[in-house]
Amino acid sequence: MKKEIQNIIAGCCKNDRRAQEILYRMFFPKMMGMCMRHTKDEGEAMMILNNGFLKVFKNISSYKGTGSFEGWVRRIVYHSISDYFRSQSKYLKFLMFEEYDQKINTVEHGLFEEDILKLIGQLPDASASVFIKYCIEGYTHVEIAKLKNISVGTSKWHLANARKKLQEMLLHQSNSRNIANG
Repeated sequence: MKKEIQNIIAGCCKNDRRAQEILYRMFFPKMMGMCMRHTKDEGEAMMILNNGFLKVFKNISSYKGTGSFEGWVRRIVYHSISDYFRSQSKYLKFLMFEEYDQKINTVEHGLFEEDILKLIGQLPDASASVFIKYCIEGYTHVEIAKLKNISVGTSKWHLANARKKLQEMLLHQSNSRNIANG
């Protein structure tokens, strides 16, 4: 498999359309899944994904072979997601939580990316790390478990713990703003 990827990368560096198509098809399901986690609109997700792959193909010669190639592709696609949402609004929409308490809405309360990242920074390290891997970078619990050498159940617990603590912090912040304004 590693040799196959190296051949595909070499072909992409030479702008070989067949190698690019193979690479695209190889990573399409995972990267599309990551895009769909951040937007429920399939057309929007496809546009983001295609922009991400365009960046992959433009920059593939900069991949040095250190670390996971899939991780390198994932990082580029994630940055495409981030760039897309930043271009649409200054609010951090792509960090919305799936099981989010309706009383707290980061967009309505004017929370910016820096605000959310500060809150994430206040989480316990293990929970923050799993939250970032799952919600921001689009890793699955199985992938996180392998990366962190933990069980899938532990990964899910850390995610639930991070969400609960973030919701509490956001609710507290929201209540503080309401009291100050009113």
